[in-house]
Amino acid sequence: MTIKSRLKIMMSLQFFIWGCWLVTLGSYMFNTLHFSGTQVGGVYSTIGLASLLMPSLVGIIADRWIKANRLYGICHFLGAIFLFSAAGISEPNLMFWAMLFNAMVYMPTISLSYTISYFCLEKVGLDTTKDFPSVRVFGTISFILAMWVISLGGFELSNIQLYMAAGASVLLALYSFTLPDCPTSNVKKDKSLVSLLGLDAFVLFKQKRMAVFFIFAMLLGAALQINLAFADPFLHDFASIANYKDSLVVKYPAILLSMGQIAEVFFILAIPFFLRKFGIKTVMLLSMVAWTLRFILFAYGNPSNVGVILLLLSMIVYGAAFDFFNISGSIFVEKEVDRRIRGSAQGLFMTMVNGIGTYVGAVLSGKLVDYFTINGVKDWQNIWLVFAVYTFVLAIVFAVSFKYKNDRDAIKNVNNVA
Repeated sequence: MTIKSRLKIMMSLQFFIWGCWLVTLGSYMFNTLHFSGTQVGGVYSTIGLASLLMPSLVGIIADRWIKANRLYGICHFLGAIFLFSAAGISEPNLMFWAMLFNAMVYMPTISLSYTISYFCLEKVGLDTTKDFPSVRVFGTISFILAMWVISLGGFELSNIQLYMAAGASVLLALYSFTLPDCPTSNVKKDKSLVSLLGLDAFVLFKQKRMAVFFIFAMLLGAALQINLAFADPFLHDFASIANYKDSLVVKYPAILLSMGQIAEVFFILAIPFFLRKFGIKTVMLLSMVAWTLRFILFAYGNPSNVGVILLLLSMIVYGAAFDFFNISGSIFVEKEVDRRIRGSAQGLFMTMVNGIGTYVGAVLSGKLVDYFTINGVKDWQNIWLVFAVYTFVLAIVFAVSFKYKNDRDAIKNVNNVA
């Protein structure tokens, strides 16, 4: 088996684990465990809390003390234990802690999987820029597959989704020890703790343009978390309406939501064209507009004939909402910052999006859902419209406050980056 094939298996298992529960756990907690919106948001906030520091700390350990592939296996084995424990929990506080510990060991494995891939590809003389995307795409495909398995198996409202994720974690933990050993000498011993943690990138906040960019990265991270936590529960709630309870949207909501991941694949391929045509600021602005459309279409979508079209359109715009900011934002960081802190700056970008933004979005959106819940019934239309207003205001403020005139110069080499 070629190294690329082995890495595709690793990447498939990596994101199959996440696909088993990330989109559907909210419905399980709402409908089966009867958690409140605040409690569901609290559980999802663990992803943000874990992303604040753990990827950097685990990265230091992988660089200096434990080979990346072995540490990767250890993290997934621990993750399996926490997921298995979470499957047997029905109390909100215990669920929070179980999923926090799982996030603390899972979130670092995403970057570790990239590190392992880059090393293995370079070891056999392959071009990481050219060959890594064809490896990474298997993660997205596997994430979609997991959502389909959970939905078609009828596990969206069951703890089986957590047991399946735990089983996949054990399998990946064992598989990781078959991968080539990664070196542990990539970090110079004389680097300061500040540099090792990526904190030296915070000097970028002295630049107004970069400060504005990172603040909006955080605010859009909140929008992403709102979507992850509550999209699936929203679709499940149509089961309470007699005319809709037998519709495919209600029976298999995760399959409908997976259309968004499928759209991601196409928008990733379209990013080079959009960047060349419109420039990086406009592309990031389009992401915010896409988030607004996503939430508006949710507000007026339903399982009826016309309503389903609106829901499908919301899945299409999700691809642009997610990809246009995350990928173009990463390109912007790569282009703008000093070469000596590019790695730290990329880490800061991810911390703002997946750390602070995710945590804030999970907590505040949970409170908002509870605010619009009366006698146990959620007013989803107003909930989604509030979120739409939020992202629309972000788009207006971003258009006015983010100054970047050399858009076309910033993406001369976008084809190579993408």
